[in-house]
Amino acid sequence: MSLSNKTTSRKSGMGTAPVFLTAISTILGAVLFLRFGYAVGSVGFLGALGVIVIGHLVTIPTSMAIAEIATNQKVEGGGEYYIISRSFGLTIGGTIGIALFFSQAISVAFYIIAFAEAFSPALDWLASELSLEAIDKRFISVPTLLLFAGLMLTKGANAGVKLLYAVVSVLFLALVLFFLGNTGYQPEQGVNVLLDKVDQPDPFFTVFAIIFPAFTGMTAGVGLSGDLKEPGRSIPLGTIAGTLVGMVMYIFIAYKLAISVTPERMVEDQLVMGYVALWAPVIPIGLACATVSSALGSVMVAPRTLQALGRDQIFPSKMLNNWLAFGKRETNEPYNTSIITCMLALVIIIMGDIDFVAKIISMFFMVTYGSLCLISFLEHFASNPAYRPRFKSRWYISLLGAIMCVWLMFKMNTTYAFISIILILLIYFTISRFKRDERSMAAIFRGVIFQMSRTLHVFLQKRSHTSVTEEWRPSVVSITSDSPDNMDQFNLIRWISERYGFGTHIHLHKGYLSHESVDESEKSLTQLLAMTEHTGSNVYMDTIVSPSYTTAIAQAIQLPGISGKANNMILQSYIKHSPHNLQEIIENIPLVKCLYFDIMILASSDRGFGMKKEIQIWIRPKDYVNANLMILLGYVILGHKDWSKANMKINAIYPADQMEDKRKELFNLIDEGRLPISMKNVNIISQEPEKSIKSIINQHSRFSDLTLIGFRTETIKKKGVEAFSGYDEVGNILFVNASSLIKIH
Repeated sequence: MSLSNKTTSRKSGMGTAPVFLTAISTILGAVLFLRFGYAVGSVGFLGALGVIVIGHLVTIPTSMAIAEIATNQKVEGGGEYYIISRSFGLTIGGTIGIALFFSQAISVAFYIIAFAEAFSPALDWLASELSLEAIDKRFISVPTLLLFAGLMLTKGANAGVKLLYAVVSVLFLALVLFFLGNTGYQPEQGVNVLLDKVDQPDPFFTVFAIIFPAFTGMTAGVGLSGDLKEPGRSIPLGTIAGTLVGMVMYIFIAYKLAISVTPERMVEDQLVMGYVALWAPVIPIGLACATVSSALGSVMVAPRTLQALGRDQIFPSKMLNNWLAFGKRETNEPYNTSIITCMLALVIIIMGDIDFVAKIISMFFMVTYGSLCLISFLEHFASNPAYRPRFKSRWYISLLGAIMCVWLMFKMNTTYAFISIILILLIYFTISRFKRDERSMAAIFRGVIFQMSRTLHVFLQKRSHTSVTEEWRPSVVSITSDSPDNMDQFNLIRWISERYGFGTHIHLHKGYLSHESVDESEKSLTQLLAMTEHTGSNVYMDTIVSPSYTTAIAQAIQLPGISGKANNMILQSYIKHSPHNLQEIIENIPLVKCLYFDIMILASSDRGFGMKKEIQIWIRPKDYVNANLMILLGYVILGHKDWSKANMKINAIYPADQMEDKRKELFNLIDEGRLPISMKNVNIISQEPEKSIKSIINQHSRFSDLTLIGFRTETIKKKGVEAFSGYDEVGNILFVNASSLIKIH
């Protein structure tokens, strides 16, 4: 049975109130009663206001992200874990879920220890009466935990919610009496109560780190998702209401303290709110109720997170997963995970000092909140049609929340931030070793990349259309029916598209469009993608089904460029010793020239690209238009790591009677920067009357690993295939034709 079915069939049907009460009772908890006076005294009212605002720059985006995600998908048991795992996949969701469980479970111990602090006045009095040095507060905390454990194991969450109503009522009464109190405090003349603070206070972010855990309670009610009648309605309403009410309450409490007590007393007296209240004992009572409610919320939520992890088979043992997933038959109460939660809390309580653990827990909460905000942000950008939440946040609010989480982790404590990240990574790699999850962040990021790609394509197209001057870079379409056998053509386009250019390699399936031909082309595409994966290339792979080479060329040259700019060059190839397709290539040159494409025709030899040590470029008397393109292509190819140890040589060949004039012309072009080469790489060769240009090229380039030779369409019309023959001594040759003179800026 699926997780959804199990959970849905056993819901107890809670409404919105438990979500709100769990959240607000955790927000207005131990930190408020024990440490908020210290914060106001240390940084002043305006500083405390800054703590509240910065803290809620995390909690408000997170609560809005939760509301958004919860109204888009059906939220089942597991609360925040369920939301994250169903968006980021089980591997990442399980990693954060485990961290979240420990955060919630140890929070139980934290709140119960704070609950025991409420009895400090009574324990101190009792110790003096009995002539004891002190009474260990664990005599209060341990029995309290055992009482909670018995309540959860026998009565379940419904009994906890009923107790929650009573606890929140007392908490409300305590706050009312606090606001009704009056100390008669009169600040000294000239003292601004909004700015007044102690001398030499703790740094702002030290105070923030102590206070921030108070704000983390806003997601406490989300953990009840599996017990809610309408989680898509109750979670947004309860969470956002709890967050906003808590923020307003903290602002008023900070102001009341600032106008009622001196900063020194606020810092020194942990129960300073009792000094302000109309009836002082109500504050320890309120502290007890607040910590009880917070502990109660955590002891209800933590087992449900661990139960959901078990249902999703996150742990390596199937027996362990099934044991954790067990719930009582009628209500699906997480019996076994409640035992684990209470045992873990008991160990922490007995240890007593949990400062280190508490700081790590705060970091884990930040990781959780940052993940929720990140999901919301990515979903906005992915524009997935399936993502249609009834409540919509804003992408910039979610992005702000995610950034604030990371920033605050390091501002609060850099060491603990790194420890938390390392622990998270260890958990992730452990889970990923045995948990293969096809659903992952990739699904969201694919949508994000798609949207970014679309936006960039449109932007570049508009810029290219309106730009008067634009630097040239190759955007090549390579088409062949021989791939993946023709590796020379594929290697050439991957070298060109590595850094400076863009490449689309198209495999041609000759035939008519049908289910069978499409299936065959998909198989070929799979092979092509494997090639790119193996070589690590940046080439975009595709296939075309077309009845002839000519129709395929017509389709290919009209494809939009993957860079957002139009394609400007085509690459075709033939094998020198068996040029069966050369005539077909030549016949389609006029078709390609219709779109003013530059043309590259690769003549592959048995030697391939040899040792990739040398590229030679030939500039002939009528190659002025082709020269810049060939030189730029040479530099582009040399930019690939495969050619990192190669050098490029330019051979300029002219008749003997034109040598001096052409030498000066070529040197002037180099001096003006029109040709991006050094004179030491230029070799000017005299064409003797008794020697043909082809014989000179054969002589000088016989050991070259790649030779670039320009060609003119007029010559092709006259000589056809013969224009490409006669280079038997030369290895791989790239014949190049530029549609126009490329200016080198």
